[in-house]
Amino acid sequence: MTDEPGIVIVGIGLETPGNSDSCETFLDMVNSRSDVCGPLPRDRGYDLDLLFSLHERPGWAPVPDRGGFLTGAAEFDPEYFGITPHEARIMDPQQRVGLRVAYRAVEHVGWTPADLAGTDTGCFMGALMSGYGPDMALPDDYNGHKLVGSSLSAISGRISHHLDLHGPSVTVDTGCGASLTAIHNAAAAIRAGECTVALAGGVTVMGSEMMFVEFSRNQALSTNGLCRPFSAEANGTVWGEGAAVLVLCSSSFARAHNLTVHGRILGSAVNHNGRGGPIHAPSEEGQVDVMLRALRSAGITPRQVGCIEGHGTGTRAGDPIEMAALSRVYGNHEHPVPFGSVKSNMGHPQAAAGAIGLIKLMLGARQGTAPPTIIGSAPAVPVPELGLVPADGQPWRISDGHRIGAVSSFGIGGTNTHLIVAYPAPRGKDQ
Repeated sequence: MTDEPGIVIVGIGLETPGNSDSCETFLDMVNSRSDVCGPLPRDRGYDLDLLFSLHERPGWAPVPDRGGFLTGAAEFDPEYFGITPHEARIMDPQQRVGLRVAYRAVEHVGWTPADLAGTDTGCFMGALMSGYGPDMALPDDYNGHKLVGSSLSAISGRISHHLDLHGPSVTVDTGCGASLTAIHNAAAAIRAGECTVALAGGVTVMGSEMMFVEFSRNQALSTNGLCRPFSAEANGTVWGEGAAVLVLCSSSFARAHNLTVHGRILGSAVNHNGRGGPIHAPSEEGQVDVMLRALRSAGITPRQVGCIEGHGTGTRAGDPIEMAALSRVYGNHEHPVPFGSVKSNMGHPQAAAGAIGLIKLMLGARQGTAPPTIIGSAPAVPVPELGLVPADGQPWRISDGHRIGAVSSFGIGGTNTHLIVAYPAPRGKDQ
């Protein structure tokens, strides 16, 4: 593995449950093994009586009063972004949160928002429909703003518009793998010369209670409100929110502009499960395939990967399948590979999950340890026989002068995404 050429990460913006809006507060939450989920919000107009009575219907499961919510989702300064308060009220909160987190990422580089104006910078954002806002077909005072206000395309479009970016502007929906797919697409666009710099990531804010209703019917929600990925205690997922935006560029651009590099994308891959099972069902073969594709793209072997951030949603069906796939690709009985999922801290942030997990990996690599995950009493599958071990703050093995990590995201439509990232280790520390 060489240092050139490559795509590097030079800026990070994020907002997660637990009031984390910086790398430092986010890493503190992870390192302290904090579970920052809490009660469903009482100020969003959710029909709580309906949610908490769904289990009375035959075939429906209880909805626990718990999730990972952004406390500042409703906070927005429209005048700062040149938006009227009237238009701001009809904007999907995912546009508002995505916009401010993108600004945060640009400022983390050391730039002002004006520094990118007029450039070929691209914007790639992962997002899902949220159910926010009134019906566009019903005429009222907000018509004229409803279409843009509710459009997924406007999540990336708002960022590009307000920063005056002239490169590609794309919103990606590959289910809960959307943000990692957006980062994959952004890196490809830079390599292809479509843009010099790219903002890439994802955002989820639950503008309605629809995800709780849907998963109550699917009986896939945690029964006790705890999200415990890869754990024997796992009994379902817990819905969460979040936003993460990364600033990407070529390593040569970063060096020429004296930018701090927070991580290097070695390779990535996207595939689909095909027609073997139900569209929403995870596929071990599909996951193995996308991991191997990403490793080939990175030009490394599985043994060089020292830590894994899995998809791990806390479901009894999905997690064992993912553990089996990870074992087939990364299992190492001589040096078991630490693995985990940030969803144990904050629930499942859906379209933002992959980007948040990638940030967790980079920050762990910087401190030299596998960032801990809350695994519960025991893993869902005995890990010694898998060549894996739960991430618990143990030292992160170094390979070829780097700490190398892998992150997965899988979408409900059958799309799988896997990305390999590296962080330079201090010289003289190879193991």
